[in-house]
Amino acid sequence: MSVTPPKPSLDKPSSDKPSPLKSLAPKSLAPKPPTPKHLPSERQLPQESQSTPVTDSKFEWPPIIRRQEVVAICLVGLLIICIITGLYLARAFFLPITMAFIVGTMLSPAAGFLERLRIPRAVAAVLIVVAASAGAAFMVGLIASPAIEWSGKLPELGAILKDKLHVFDRPLALWQELQSMIGGPDTLSTLHLPKIDWVQPTLEFLSPTFAEFLLFIATLILFIASWRDLRRAMILNFGEREWRLRTLRILNEIEDHLGNYLLVVTTINVGVGIATGLICAVTGMPNPAGLGALAAILNFIPIIGPVAMFAVLVVVGVVSFPMLSAGLLAPALFAFMTFMEGHFLTPMIVGRRLALNALAVFLALAFWTWLWGPMGAFLSSPLLIVALIVKEHLMPSDAPQLPEG
Repeated sequence: MSVTPPKPSLDKPSSDKPSPLKSLAPKSLAPKPPTPKHLPSERQLPQESQSTPVTDSKFEWPPIIRRQEVVAICLVGLLIICIITGLYLARAFFLPITMAFIVGTMLSPAAGFLERLRIPRAVAAVLIVVAASAGAAFMVGLIASPAIEWSGKLPELGAILKDKLHVFDRPLALWQELQSMIGGPDTLSTLHLPKIDWVQPTLEFLSPTFAEFLLFIATLILFIASWRDLRRAMILNFGEREWRLRTLRILNEIEDHLGNYLLVVTTINVGVGIATGLICAVTGMPNPAGLGALAAILNFIPIIGPVAMFAVLVVVGVVSFPMLSAGLLAPALFAFMTFMEGHFLTPMIVGRRLALNALAVFLALAFWTWLWGPMGAFLSSPLLIVALIVKEHLMPSDAPQLPEG
């Protein structure tokens, strides 16, 4: 009896030999081995470990300025515009108050010195304000009499000045011929001296009202008398010890810098006034004392003050002397003196204490002059000093410094 061997099953291949049907099946139909759970899948692998790049993925860069930052910047800009508008419209109130605060901070070291001499703080404040007012009245008195005299002769001075400027007729004629050759407009034939209608509005703009002056004097006396209590209240207003110390350092530095600024700048300007008076006396200019006092007062205003004084000396010299060269001698000497003072003397003395950028000084001068006029020009440098001190303490710069060279 013979035994027939079993036929191999086509449904279930043997585990010993590979099935030919399995090898002939397409790869897409072949079953994939299960992925262990402890191994990451293909989508979880980083991009460097994948063999083929993903073409349909899109990488979005984060925005440089977010919407919240734009809104914050716009709100800060609107706040600054509102503050500037308020300062401009209500300058009759804010200008005397700010002037009193700045001048009072400058004069506080003198009040402290008198207080150490056992003089009460209130009495010291009154004495300081009276002394400062007497000095200012003396300077104004030196300028007032010649200014009144010259203002009454403005029509005559205009005619004299027009006659003296005939020396420029030949250059102006050549320029007019050049303009006519190139077909430009003939503007020099209708050139006239400006009218004097601007004198009264200018004097009204320069001189404050009685109410503003009274507000300034009263605020100045009260500020100097109560400065110590104001300091203590500002310091104790903060609860944390760190902020109290920071406020104390800011106030001390502001008081020291403004006091030194007033002392040094006043000394320099008095020297400029004396030198200007000597120059005017040597060159034969009329009223050298008044011109020297005017130079000392105008020198408190940076950039604009010396330029205005030079223009005044040019007009006075041209009108007072028969020869144009003699009239321009005093302005030339004044220009040389102010150049030496502005480029060598003042930076050597003030630069060590207050390192102010020239561009920042000019921009602050232009802004505060536009906002508050001549008094704003006087306050531009002290306000810039206060802003730089506050910025240095509240937002210190941690950036590495560049090497010198």
